[in-house]
Amino acid sequence: MAERESRRGAPGVWRRLAGRPWAVAGLAALGPAAWGTTFVTTTELLPPGRPLLSAALRALPAGLLFLAFTRRLPRGEWWWKAAVLGLLNFGAFFPLIFYGAYRLPGGVASTIGALSPLLVAGFGLVVLKVRPGRGTVPAALVGVVGVALLVLRSEAALDGAGIAALLLATALMALAVVLAKRWGRPEGVSLLALTGWQLTAGGLMLAPVALIVEGAPPVPTASHLVGYAYLGLIGTALAYALWFRGIERLPASSMSFLGLANPVVAAFAGLLLLGQSLTGWQVVGLLLVLSGVLWGQRAGRGGRPVAAGSAAGSGQRAERVPAAAAGG
Repeated sequence: MAERESRRGAPGVWRRLAGRPWAVAGLAALGPAAWGTTFVTTTELLPPGRPLLSAALRALPAGLLFLAFTRRLPRGEWWWKAAVLGLLNFGAFFPLIFYGAYRLPGGVASTIGALSPLLVAGFGLVVLKVRPGRGTVPAALVGVVGVALLVLRSEAALDGAGIAALLLATALMALAVVLAKRWGRPEGVSLLALTGWQLTAGGLMLAPVALIVEGAPPVPTASHLVGYAYLGLIGTALAYALWFRGIERLPASSMSFLGLANPVVAAFAGLLLLGQSLTGWQVVGLLLVLSGVLWGQRAGRGGRPVAAGSAAGSGQRAERVPAAAAGG
């Protein structure tokens, strides 16, 4: 009898553990960690010169899979909200990232992406009316310096258009995090359904652009199929589901620091799969990145409303409680 009760209580224990902030953050960090393998997957498995096709095949099949599983479509204002989030997270973000990656060394791209915590803090102040927690800005600067030491090379060439594209992409991603906190999700709608709406919207925006700009897709090989399956299922469907779950349950500024897992994993992927090596300064950079992430998690929970009143109170609630409870 005691054994049966123990088994019955085990799922509840695991659910409670998975709901702890550290567990939510750890699971959410798997999203950026999976994105850190995108460069290796693209260069080793996917056809060259097809960034828009790769972006469309990352988003659309995963979105349709979620829609088929949940059988739930948006209603009312969520048609345009899902379209906006799909544009910010996928439809515009993916092409800008690929464009910048083609014109800039990976180290420069990762360093620009590390500015996300600063941008999220700024958007949170304007949109959520929540002042960044004490230590958020210093922690973000530590993260930027760490990423720069980890991935930036002295011979890195700078390209104005590429820098502009990546700055815009980083800003769009930061804005998407803040808007997702503000809007939450509709009552009774699962996280998978909301993720599917955004992926499908972004994929539908990308597919015709890819066809017009890049032409008909090439005949896929076995390596292409493996690469697309990995990016679609692991690097997109699973990664973004965990990422959006984290956005619901953690402060926006805390979430932005988890994105620093991306360049860390990218560096280790190059180390293990491409035969690259780490220098002493890169080890220092890695330690600074990890310090920035941990510091940012603590600082992110100390956000305060800018001023008393309904607007500030609403922003504080959106920052403090799960979006599902805060409403759509």
